[in-house]
Amino acid sequence: MTHIFDQTVLGNLQILVTLFVAVLFLQAGFDKVVDFKGNKAFLTSYFAKTFLKSISPTLFIVIVILEVAAGILCLAGAFMQFSEGMKDVSLVGLQVAALSIFCLFTGQRIAKDYAGAGSMVSYFILCILGILLFTLKG
Repeated sequence: MTHIFDQTVLGNLQILVTLFVAVLFLQAGFDKVVDFKGNKAFLTSYFAKTFLKSISPTLFIVIVILEVAAGILCLAGAFMQFSEGMKDVSLVGLQVAALSIFCLFTGQRIAKDYAGAGSMVSYFILCILGILLFTLKG
């Protein structure tokens, strides 16, 4: 069954939130990939005084993978939902994005960067609300 251009208000909101998160994570992931060395060095110094010091390079790679995966899944999911009405990929993308933000938030709290951690809250709420939008019937 074709769903092209057969969108409801709820469907449009789901797509918009998913696209927003796609842009957020594709840009963040792309930045980390392009300046991998610089970002890795920053993260190593960021966690220098924490118990995560020795594993910070591994954590950086995990975050890059999560961010790129969230961005790709959200972009592909928004396209698939718009063109075919398939919502599963968008939902998985938002869940990976929420997990990524949770990891970033946790790291910032451990590093005692409370302002940085606070800036993650709005993105986390957006992801959670996006996930909740997919539980609604429309």
